[in-house]
Amino acid sequence: MALSGIITALATPFRADGALDPDGWLELLRKQINGGIQGVVVAGSTGEAATLSDDEYDSLLRTAVKVLGGRIPVLAGTGLSGTAKTIEQTRRAAANGATHALVVTPPYVRPTQAGLIAHYRAVAEQGGLPVVLYNVPGRTGCDMLPETVAELASHPNIVGIKEAVSDSARVDALLALRSDSFAILGGDDATAARSMLSGIDGLISVGSNVLPAAYRRLCDLARAGEREATGSWDARLQPFHAFCGIESNPIPVKALLQRAGIGHGLRLPLLPLSAGHHAAADQLAADAVALEELSSR
Repeated sequence: MALSGIITALATPFRADGALDPDGWLELLRKQINGGIQGVVVAGSTGEAATLSDDEYDSLLRTAVKVLGGRIPVLAGTGLSGTAKTIEQTRRAAANGATHALVVTPPYVRPTQAGLIAHYRAVAEQGGLPVVLYNVPGRTGCDMLPETVAELASHPNIVGIKEAVSDSARVDALLALRSDSFAILGGDDATAARSMLSGIDGLISVGSNVLPAAYRRLCDLARAGEREATGSWDARLQPFHAFCGIESNPIPVKALLQRAGIGHGLRLPLLPLSAGHHAAADQLAADAVALEELSSR
């Protein structure tokens, strides 16, 4: 399945007691497909993957594949700090029906660029799924440089990158690697419109959990090269871009989802949204309803 357009990095709904919320998960999946989302990521960092048991991971993926499988790509977050464990998790995702593995650079261990090349080649060759690279140095402490991506992009089982470093020089360097077999996807909602107008294939978004139709419209406009309309629509979404970064992801987006009736909080060490931001969350939750209605016209 092609990796392009708007892909949601799904949050994981929990019940008030901290258990998985299967009904909330189904509601979130249906919200995505009804909003025109073109792919999803299950159990990535937005999905609080580090807090999930193996059984929970399996359950989330199996349900997503059952609801969405065959219609849109279902990417599974499989990146861990060690290569052997990442391969094992990728095989687990494959067994549960995922179409791709989203593999973040190994957190905390800070491998060299040569180490990253060896890591990703091993996962691509032994994990059993097409691999999408994921670079988010602000989270991992490891920056995968464009020249390293260039080494990996020719591998037949490495099919794209989610790049969260959003400066224009980085985007331009990666665009030179784009091909029919290697997709360039943004990982920053706030700069995605600019990057898509420059030619990247799409966005893996946090805000689209709450606003799938609105973010689909943004991606459609930008990928069509409609600069004025893209700028106008992106301005409508800027308050949501900003709010989703007001505290550590996924705290803000889960506050908005809770106000939409999906889920009841997070797992430690993450805490719910600070009280000082509740009024903004209330307003944006109401605005989201109106913006989704407008997006569907």
